[in-house]
Amino acid sequence: MSQTTSPAAQASGVHGGTPKKAAVASFLGSAVEYYDFFIFGSAAALIFPTVFFPNADANAAIMSFATFGFAYVARPVGAVILGHFGDRVGRQKVLMFTLVLMGASTFLIGCLPDFNTVGWWAPALLVLARLCQGLSAAGEQAGASSMTLEHAPDNRRAFFTSWTLTGTQGGQILAALVFIPVLALPDEIKFGIGWRIPFWLSALVVVVAFFIRRTLHEPPAFEEAQKSAQISKLPVADLLRGHWQDVLRVICCAFIAAVSTVFGTLAISYAKTVAGVDGSITLWLVVGANLVALGTQPLFGMLADRIGRKPVFIYGALASAVLTPVFLLSLESGSIPLMFLAAIGMFSCGYAASNAVWPSFYAEMFSTKVRFSGLAIGTQLGFLMAGFAPAIVAAMGGIKPGGWVQISIFTAVICTVAAISASTAKESFKVPTKELGLK
Repeated sequence: MSQTTSPAAQASGVHGGTPKKAAVASFLGSAVEYYDFFIFGSAAALIFPTVFFPNADANAAIMSFATFGFAYVARPVGAVILGHFGDRVGRQKVLMFTLVLMGASTFLIGCLPDFNTVGWWAPALLVLARLCQGLSAAGEQAGASSMTLEHAPDNRRAFFTSWTLTGTQGGQILAALVFIPVLALPDEIKFGIGWRIPFWLSALVVVVAFFIRRTLHEPPAFEEAQKSAQISKLPVADLLRGHWQDVLRVICCAFIAAVSTVFGTLAISYAKTVAGVDGSITLWLVVGANLVALGTQPLFGMLADRIGRKPVFIYGALASAVLTPVFLLSLESGSIPLMFLAAIGMFSCGYAASNAVWPSFYAEMFSTKVRFSGLAIGTQLGFLMAGFAPAIVAAMGGIKPGGWVQISIFTAVICTVAAISASTAKESFKVPTKELGLK
């Protein structure tokens, strides 16, 4: 079906009505990814030690968290492959592939046999499915951010791309709401068929996102590059030749994503093991904080369109470092209202600033011909820190009494690295889209 474009839209290089549609498609794609991400993280903390590592005793939690991190090993590989095709054949085609792969991988996790049925084949198959999730995730956010940014008006890029990451909040809310009833089931059901249901339900979200995403066309900037024969034959080579400093900068900035895994995965285990907080309460904390973030992240995106990407991102990083120990200590207080207040402060009013801005901030460092590759490779290498944060901190004693100190120090270090790296970037919020990333 053809789409008409207004003269004003043509002049600004934007298809009429498409920025909103691209933002919705990106929101749903991220919702799928982070629904899958969060149910796996919740299961790694609360279910998988019993189902897949029943004979590991004290090491069960560490081994379970390690399966969570394996997806991040596959992500850099997927970033190179999917980034290449995203810059060569188009954003939309690659995004359709990542959506289907993520949905299929997650559904199959719900079908896996447990350790008591097939022994060590069970965790091996879990790791394989998790690697497929990682390959998919490597291209999802990079492609969605690139496509949304290239569809957006020059003066509203941060706002529209913020919906890519706001989709992560939608996915986490949905995942927590689905997982909470599972935790209330009797153990024989919970560790039998109960934990599988959230993984199977991901198929419904995939179907909705698939039908919206398939109607999107390529962004004007990419179409123009195709018409003028400016498509790179080897995007990764061009990226490393002309943007290697930006790739390193994005890698270090992307350490900030570890705050999300500390909040949504590690803190759940800490709260249960150390503070004796019921698992359903910690999941409600996640729901509450993410509900508020649905409102704050677009606001942070609007703010970044007015004052720039750097100050908003740096604020989010430093606020996360300061508020993490406050949140962790609130879990030991026994006061549920205090827990909710601390969770909202840390996540919705702190981390949400960096989370909302990074899609535009990172993507604007690269030109159209290498944007998908640069964003995918830089973020996925940086996200390795996020993937293994729970296992690293657990090995450091972070889920033992007094472990809030180790968790807080770890978070402060990665947030400081991200903030310093962001301070070295050029401010890009006033640069026209077609001139982004040009030296």
